Amino acid sequence: MRREVDRIAEPWGSRTPYGRHGRWPARQDTCLAEGVAEEDVERWVQTASVLHSDGDAMDLAVKDGALVGVRGRVADRVNRGRLGPKDAFGWQANASADRLTRPLVREGGRLVPSDWDTAMGLIVSRSRELLAERGPGAIGFYTSGQLFLEEYYTLAVLARAGIGTSHLDGNTRLCTSTAAEALKESFGCDGQPGSYDDFDHADTLAFFGHNIAETQPVQWMRILDRLDGPDPPRLVCVDPRPTRVALRADVHLAPRAGTNVALLNALLHEVVRTGRTDPAYIAAHTVGFDELAEAVRPCTPRWAARICDVPARAVEEAAELLGTAERLLSTVLQGVYQSHQATAAAVQVNNLHLVRGMLGRPGAGVLQMNGQPTAQNTRECGADGDLPGFRNWENDTHVADLAEVWNVEPERIPHHAPPTHAMQMFRYAEQGSLRMLWISGTNPAVSLPELPRIRAVLAQDRLFTVVQDLFPTETALLADVVLPAAAWGEKTGTFTNADRTVHLSERAVAPPGQARPDLDIFLDYARRMDFRDKDGGPLVGWRDAESAFEAWKRCSAGRPCDYTGLSYGLLRGGSGIQWPCNEAAPGGTERLCTDGAGWAHPDVCESYGKDLVTGAPVSAVEYRSLNPDGKAVLKAAEYLPPHEPPDTAHPFQLTTGRTLYHFHTRTKTGRTPQLAAAAPDVWVEMSAADAAALGLDEGDLVEVSTPRGALRGRLRVTGIRRGLVFVPFHYGYWDTPAGSGPDGGAVAGRAANEATVTDWDPASKQPLFKTAAAAVALVEKGSGRPSPAPTNTASAPVAAGSVPATAGGPAARVLETVGDGDADGDDDRADPPGGVR
Repeated sequence: MRREVDRIAEPWGSRTPYGRHGRWPARQDTCLAEGVAEEDVERWVQTASVLHSDGDAMDLAVKDGALVGVRGRVADRVNRGRLGPKDAFGWQANASADRLTRPLVREGGRLVPSDWDTAMGLIVSRSRELLAERGPGAIGFYTSGQLFLEEYYTLAVLARAGIGTSHLDGNTRLCTSTAAEALKESFGCDGQPGSYDDFDHADTLAFFGHNIAETQPVQWMRILDRLDGPDPPRLVCVDPRPTRVALRADVHLAPRAGTNVALLNALLHEVVRTGRTDPAYIAAHTVGFDELAEAVRPCTPRWAARICDVPARAVEEAAELLGTAERLLSTVLQGVYQSHQATAAAVQVNNLHLVRGMLGRPGAGVLQMNGQPTAQNTRECGADGDLPGFRNWENDTHVADLAEVWNVEPERIPHHAPPTHAMQMFRYAEQGSLRMLWISGTNPAVSLPELPRIRAVLAQDRLFTVVQDLFPTETALLADVVLPAAAWGEKTGTFTNADRTVHLSERAVAPPGQARPDLDIFLDYARRMDFRDKDGGPLVGWRDAESAFEAWKRCSAGRPCDYTGLSYGLLRGGSGIQWPCNEAAPGGTERLCTDGAGWAHPDVCESYGKDLVTGAPVSAVEYRSLNPDGKAVLKAAEYLPPHEPPDTAHPFQLTTGRTLYHFHTRTKTGRTPQLAAAAPDVWVEMSAADAAALGLDEGDLVEVSTPRGALRGRLRVTGIRRGLVFVPFHYGYWDTPAGSGPDGGAVAGRAANEATVTDWDPASKQPLFKTAAAAVALVEKGSGRPSPAPTNTASAPVAAGSVPATAGGPAARVLETVGDGDADGDDDRADPPGGVR
């Protein structure tokens, strides 16, 4: 059966219902450029999505040397052929007219076209000067969540062992560092215990601060298919906004921003009080239960109701669903990670699963989700905090092991202090100790908090800034050197999604002009800097993506993220494969923690943990005393109020978030016609009661201000909880009319981070974007008609389908194929190398 669907008006497409323990039926989604038929496609080249963390597998359609569309890969375990709206349309951004095609260098205050030798010569010259004058601490690297594994690993080697700097972090610090920290706190090591296949088996699903309908739309399709099938799962949703997920939930809890720990402590209180724990599992696989039980003993639902402003009865109902589930799957994302006491709250979700024994079997697991497509690679390769291979920087044996892999002396790898997190790097640049910052694949001039401060840091004359990107972003315009990079589809590499599934992405077309793959740029820098190992050989000995992957496999051997059983050949043609994949698990590993926390032993753990309130590290001696046998740690957390409460001048709380149709700072999705038309501009959400109290109406232009800055947007009156104001964070200034940027004009700043606070979680160092105190004021009255709203915004008063079906033009239609053609998922493995038919 084939059906054409407008995937802007119907973002999740049609249903293929199925029951618990069944196999999710395949459905192949295909989207081709206007005027291109399937028979016109010359080649199909395999890849997966880089516009969210789901890892949806797809093939790129190529005709006359250009991308002309995509189709889902039905054999893949992640999406079974389905594509979300960003998957279906985002490929068009590669051909945007404003792609960077030549290096740029700053001369006389202006960026002017240059060549690679000149640009790289400037970078190498400045690197050597700073190393000689100030040492490795003067150089820092800030990377992305959208590069490939091979690129992150190369960057980690040249930064850690080449330059010798501790200053290496990714923008994944903004969206996924709490996931990593929470997993290390509970299980001793990073790596998701659960699997997407657990959606097929769970009888209860709990979403903590995770609007999965918008952030992982294909997995929401999977859940919708379960909900429409026999034996549907029960849903618990914790979110202050009445999202699509909340509207389908059996229990929806909308707590006051910054009170997640209080709510979770109350849920744990009820589970323990009612005896809905698994004493045998707790005794065999955990430490710390008595301390946890004592800590949550006073945290009754009534206590939480006063703090969180939710009904005590609703807390009891949610606890009953969580406590009586036979197979419970929980997911966590930015509503927890970017909020007050982020790591403490995420750890309490882990605690719920540990006290109930809900880990390591089908349908029983936890997914501390990622926000970006290659966030997992950033972490495992050592480009976001700890050392490559989830090695412990405080464990001298781990450092020596890594030094042996790289053939350098252990002292060459900086490990005498914690790796520098992103916010601290920008502080060092502000203070002047960091003098060179290389930014690859990210746009901090829009994505970091308190943007006036960030712009001032990047604009300093003493800071030499290199930007490596696809487009002239807001950050690129402040750089001293701009390097044009190849996009996804124009280079080859691997990347790993949020449930540890590794996919291969093949080069389909050539990059434009002089643009180069990020890997080639890093390799060129390593060659020009002449980095050497202890025997005088090249520190970086690989020359292409596949040889880089083989080098990474050696680094990962014997570690939790073991890739030694994988190869490009194995990843071609069929499904992605979950790590660890090695001799003991040649087909990959569906679930971790099947027999306890296997990587929590003091000798092998990635971290000894931190104090959840202060962030102070736990010493190796303390950890060994607490957990000598390497069990999962049940770690309690006391609730503390947010740092910036509302006051008379700023009576609201500002929270930021995402929309289905855009990703990060819109560098790709804002250049995609269908996605840009679906969500063209920033908006401000507030409750009907709050709007009425201020005399505001739907469509009014309002200004949201905090002690740090302000932004303006059209008002959207929704069912969001009272006292909270929501603004999507995607919108910057590259596509605004002249005079309407952050310095004022007809329409003042549209970036949410003009107003957010410079604050971060003490354990994960993840910035907080959810709890700034804010004021709202009218700028001008609107037309009285509802502002344009994406159809997925369930909290908007407009009905689904209110965005015109033609908003994206004819190409907004996706062909869905169920039950015929290639949709049985059996023949993809027969594809020749490269996924080319």
